[in-house]
Amino acid sequence: MKKFGEKLRTLRKRRGLTLRELAPLLEINSFSFISKLENGSQMPSPELIVQIARLFEVSTDQLMLDELELE
Repeated sequence: MKKFGEKLRTLRKRRGLTLRELAPLLEINSFSFISKLENGSQMPSPELIVQIARLFEVSTDQLMLDELELE
């Protein structure tokens, strides 16, 4: 089981994206915010969860529910 931040990091790395490259794709000004999401010190808004799910073509449930793994 992976938490949200670990899943986000996995998805980002699968695409070969850096934190700096992912931030503008999610319309986020600071790549450090992405880092905070990945390390669990910041939680995403519902809107950002949907954006991430669409970008990486996964369900919001896969992102948020620890018991669901990424495919």
